[in-house]
Order: sequence, then C-alpha cells, then structure tokens
Amino acid sequence: MALTDTAARRGYRDLPYLISLMTGDEKHTAAAESTLDVLWVLYDRVLRVSPGTAEDPDRDRFLLSKGHGPMAFYAVLAAKGFIGEDELPGWAGAGSRLGHHPDGRLVPGAEIGSGSLGHGLPLAVGTALGLRAQGRTARTVVLVGDGELDEGSNHEAIALAGRLGLGRLTAVAVDNASSRHGWPGGIAERFAVEGWSTATVDGRDHGALYRAFTDHPGDRPHAVVARIRPGGAR
Repeated sequence: MALTDTAARRGYRDLPYLISLMTGDEKHTAAAESTLDVLWVLYDRVLRVSPGTAEDPDRDRFLLSKGHGPMAFYAVLAAKGFIGEDELPGWAGAGSRLGHHPDGRLVPGAEIGSGSLGHGLPLAVGTALGLRAQGRTARTVVLVGDGELDEGSNHEAIALAGRLGLGRLTAVAVDNASSRHGWPGGIAERFAVEGWSTATVDGRDHGALYRAFTDHPGDRPHAVVARIRPGGAR
C-alpha cells in the first residue's frame, strides 16, 4: 500500500492506536513499547529514508536488532507510509508479511531479518563498512536491547567498529535494566573503552534523543544509551 493522505497525517499520538490494531498472545508488548520513542525520533527527525527512497543506495540504514518486539516498529512504518495500516490487524497471520520477527526481504523499510539476539550490531558494522568502501555518506543506525549486549558477538562488533573508526555508525541501546550481567561503569562505558563517542539520555525525551543522535563528533562510532523505566522485556 502506498503512502496515503491518512498516513501522511499520522503523528506520534497515533502510535498507540496503530499498536492496538495488532492483537494476539505474542505481542512482546513491553519490548515494543520500550523502543517506541527512539523509533519515532529516528524516523520523524533523523533518518534520511522514506517510502520513496527505501531502495535508494544512498538512503540511511536502520537495523532493528531488537526484533522480537516489532509492534512499535510496524506502527512507525505504518505512520510514515512504508506499509499500509490495513496490514496491521492481520499481523503474524499465515498470509501476512508482518511476522513476530521482521523479515528484511518482505517488510518495506526493514533492512534485515532480526530477532535473534546479538546479530544486529555485527550486521550494522558490516553495513557501515560496506557503505564506506563504496564512498557513500549514508548513516547506519542499529537499535539493540541492553539484554542482548550480553552476547559475545557484540563485544567483537563494538571493538571492531572502534578500531575501524566507523564514524557513520550509531548504536542505540535501549536500557530497561534487563541485562543479566551488566557492565562495570554502565552501558556507555562498554562502548567508550573501545573508542566510541557516547551519550546517555532519557529514552522518552524526544528533544534529548534528537540531540544525542545529531550532536556528536562524527569521526568515530557513536553510542546512544536510551534509559527506560525498568520492568519491561529485554
């Protein structure tokens, strides 16, 4: 479904309604709602991508590593016209392209198939490296959960990105205190020791999120820690 006048008018206040259209027992509601504000700020104010440029090689890339709670992602994609609102009620059904985990081959605006924890950040490092090799200035942004940072693959990705100086890469970690092991000094320090610039902000504060995404040196990878009230799924 193409971008409609209705989709063009959708705003942040419409997201709860769009989410309510998706029903079922496997909604991972807490995981989805923890990402809602981050996703909205990115798609509304930061990312250079739209339904009309979703295949443009110079588009910004957004990778949802935290793909096991995609309702907020689908709601934002619908609000911005990447998918039709009429697809939301049938999500995760046999004939729907909107699965419990987003499929990068089926969902417009989804760059990867995701949901298996620990995969998104390494894929984002490879994406950013590939874009740099092609001479493109497109930005790569990956959203991870604090719990999945326990995965060893992320340690390697964080270290490699810092060594390579991938200045067009941003990782946003939604921190709802669900990590089993944590990190001495906090999540931001996990990135900083490997040479990343970092910012830690209230994950519901749209102004703070926007500044964190846009106001950084740009000569090294950047990590934004978006803190959310504890208690949700990781």
